[in-house]
Amino acid sequence: MAKASFDPREFRSALSTFTTGVTIITTRAENGEPVGITANSFNSVSLNPPMVLWSLDKSAMSLSAFTNNKHWNVHILSTEQEALSGRFASRGEDKFKGLELDPGINNIPLLKNCTARFNCRTAFMYEGGDHMIFVGEVLNFDKTDLPPLAFQSGQYALAARKPREGVQLGATPTPECSYTEDLLGYLAGRAHFQLVASLRNLLQSQRLDEQQFFILSVLSIQDNLTLEEINRFVDYTGSSVSRAEMDKLQEYDLVVRVNQAGDDRYVLTADGRDASVQHIALAKAVEEQVIDQLGAGETEALKFLLKRLIKITDPGLPDLWGGGETNKTEQTA
Repeated sequence: MAKASFDPREFRSALSTFTTGVTIITTRAENGEPVGITANSFNSVSLNPPMVLWSLDKSAMSLSAFTNNKHWNVHILSTEQEALSGRFASRGEDKFKGLELDPGINNIPLLKNCTARFNCRTAFMYEGGDHMIFVGEVLNFDKTDLPPLAFQSGQYALAARKPREGVQLGATPTPECSYTEDLLGYLAGRAHFQLVASLRNLLQSQRLDEQQFFILSVLSIQDNLTLEEINRFVDYTGSSVSRAEMDKLQEYDLVVRVNQAGDDRYVLTADGRDASVQHIALAKAVEEQVIDQLGAGETEALKFLLKRLIKITDPGLPDLWGGGETNKTEQTA
């Protein structure tokens, strides 16, 4: 139900629930200086003729540059350009410092590595409350396969495509209380086993099991660890490493035990590092196959969600990549 008046902050909050892309709009001031701002008000208007629009706050310092120059470029940012979005949203710095630009058809700064770019010329300008609305004719454009950066409820987000008719592994409906294919544990577990199937074959050819793979992986990231330290890093697997298991890897000439200040520590041998490199190379090859099928954007969104899942279910394990501190895999959306 419509209201005659309402809280502007609540109104802004409600509007922010609409997920948008993130753009940088560039032009040149009357003195030729490059001008650029971050905006998420961009939208399409027409395919024939090709037209787009965006809006700018009337109090913006760059308003005169955009009203006096009919040419401007729209850059739809990729997920790699979150920092660039922040730079162009701030004031008081040379936003273009150090940036390599592409030549545009209208002498307007054209940023690299974007999801899409549009060279535009102002067709109409309208006043819309406290904003000025720019409607532009698209003179030229290009696009890439880079996944787009999104913005939702005041935070950056990642976009993932969803099939119109959901993905179903099985066709038979199951009772609400049963173990279904939609259980997160089942989905994560099955995905894990399918992803590491080829790795298991490689391990068998090397006479190694998954536990020994975990050990070599840990030592390839942080070397010279005690048995207790190794166990802290592999505790999430649900099993512990024994001295006998380390002796077996030493027998295979994959690790060597050294005594330092009374502590037995384990170091990868050259053969152990070679074996670990093979594991990493295979894992990356499998990931490339996944990216080819899912696309870079959905793969990045999947990684982000898995990191969030690891963070919220983490019992306090040390971070293998962060010098042994508590896990810090969560990122800002």
